[in-house]
Amino acid sequence: MTLTSHTPLAGVMGWPISHSLSPRVHSYWLKENGLDGAYVPLPVSPDNLEHALRALPKLGFRGVNLTVPHKERALSFLDYVSDVAARIGAVNTVFVSQDGALSGTNTDAFGFLENLRRNAPQWNEARGPVVVLGAGGAARAVVAALLDLDVVEIRLLNRTKEKADALAESLGGPINIIDWSEREDALDGSTLLLNTTTLGMVGQPRLELSLAALTKMAVVYDLVYAPLETELLSTARSLGLSTVDGLGMLFYQAAPGFEGWFGVQPVVTDGLRDSVLSTP
Repeated sequence: MTLTSHTPLAGVMGWPISHSLSPRVHSYWLKENGLDGAYVPLPVSPDNLEHALRALPKLGFRGVNLTVPHKERALSFLDYVSDVAARIGAVNTVFVSQDGALSGTNTDAFGFLENLRRNAPQWNEARGPVVVLGAGGAARAVVAALLDLDVVEIRLLNRTKEKADALAESLGGPINIIDWSEREDALDGSTLLLNTTTLGMVGQPRLELSLAALTKMAVVYDLVYAPLETELLSTARSLGLSTVDGLGMLFYQAAPGFEGWFGVQPVVTDGLRDSVLSTP
């Protein structure tokens, strides 16, 4: 593809950014739909985030995705923030309007739920408690989505308890804070286990957790997708439990941004998944 001065541009900002699979996702959709456009990785340090965002209109960008560590800090640098992003306290999708204004939203909650519904349709929010590991930006989106489903109880655990307390206080609802040391006991009676931490990710410590207390109907969902088959998911499958990996969430959260930037609603397919996983 030959880029011109009229080619619509979008990208993903992070620090580091080389691990991101988002360019593969959007490049696949651009090619599949025969669109003129480009989606590029943008390594932006935290100190340069405001300047980088403000430069988007001048550089011809229609918007960007934001990933670690920018999702929360970007809130203060945008002209408009959606209600869902304000509630979650994090932005992952930025749109540039024709007048150069920057508006941000959060599609992580949507992506999380859509991935769960497509890959574990048997799960029912009314059947029992949900265990959420972590209290960062991803956890905030997940908890907000679960609260909107009126789950009976959310058992929230984080290695730093103060951060879990802050999340619970800001979002409210039936959230029960449990000490990290009691994470295995917290699984008793739960119907869904969610890992929103980086534990188990390539280059990070392993998630030490026995799943013995989970019932056979429980679903185990790991937001980590590098590696795709985490130790948590492998263990869950060996016990006959239903599992959901984090790659689908990446796909579904990406779709609203793609539609806003390039004007076409993309479809999440097996072909997309195969392409992303096969690309070196």
